[in-house]
Amino acid sequence: MRSIWNGAISFGLVSIPIKLVNATESHSIAFRQIHTEDMGRIRYRKVCELEDREVSGAEIGKGYEDADGTIIPITDDDLAHLPLPTAKTIEIVAFVPADRIDPLQMDAAYYLAAGGAPAAKPYTLLREALKRSQKVAIAKFALRGRERLGMLRVVGDAIALHGLLWPDEVRAPEGLAPDTKVTVNDKELDLADALMDTLGEIDLEDLHDEYREALEEVVAAKAAGEAPPEAPEPAKSGKVLDLMAALEKSVKAAKESRGEEGAGEHAEVRSLPQRKSARATPKQGAGKKSTAAAKKTAAKKTTAAKKSTAKSAQGTKKTAAKSTATKSTATKKSAAKKTATKKATTSRKRTA
Repeated sequence: MRSIWNGAISFGLVSIPIKLVNATESHSIAFRQIHTEDMGRIRYRKVCELEDREVSGAEIGKGYEDADGTIIPITDDDLAHLPLPTAKTIEIVAFVPADRIDPLQMDAAYYLAAGGAPAAKPYTLLREALKRSQKVAIAKFALRGRERLGMLRVVGDAIALHGLLWPDEVRAPEGLAPDTKVTVNDKELDLADALMDTLGEIDLEDLHDEYREALEEVVAAKAAGEAPPEAPEPAKSGKVLDLMAALEKSVKAAKESRGEEGAGEHAEVRSLPQRKSARATPKQGAGKKSTAAAKKTAAKKTTAAKKSTAKSAQGTKKTAAKSTATKSTATKKSAAKKTATKKATTSRKRTA
């Protein structure tokens, strides 16, 4: 990779020769301005307004316009001798935890390459020190005509330099939050949690620029003299009148997109007993339903057992009553038979 700046890292009394190279690249498609009538290129020419003629790059320099309109020329030699220690040096001023850096301050990213064999040892020392401390280095450096703030951190086996905006260059988010007072309840938060869990995580390597790919298809079709592909119908959008319904539909759609089982069922999220507890997962929800079903089944079994016991008791009572009645009838018949026999015997004796 081609270096864009050569200098050194100042680490206390240690100096590490380095080369600065871009860590990022743009893959966006560039367009040219054209004259629509004849497809001719539109170009910008650099013209001196005093002589009214086009000038070459060799004739162009830098100048500072004063308040009264006076132009003060500034040469490359003037910039090379700026009274700054950071003109050709990345000066480390502090080491801080990485979470102290506000992402809003992050700017362009660069890689620092060791500048030859003499830089190998001190470069490796700084890299390993950053790794072990789990901190980042805050530094000042000058690039493209101004002093900048930077952050050094380890990326793989290299040291990366992230340009940082100065704190006073980051605007405060005043007046941006809704000025209408609203209340978000626990059930809405539970649904939002469920949606976040359903969407889950993603490998950033899987993401790509779909706009650029679609643009390439249009360019290829036009170059081949074909009609460009039709744009898909945009998703219908409207006012969200019911936030709960919108969240439930979002959970359902996310499940369907992932091909999860039961995605077609109505999405339902139960309120968590405490906000501090772990988020409810689909398995936990299924467990709650299974427990409720088990309780219901147990209640049915208990009721059936009670009915069976009652019927058995009634049957026993009827059997006992029937047995008692039968015994009573037999006893009466036996007594009557004995009385009849006795009367007959007495009658015979008298006759004799």
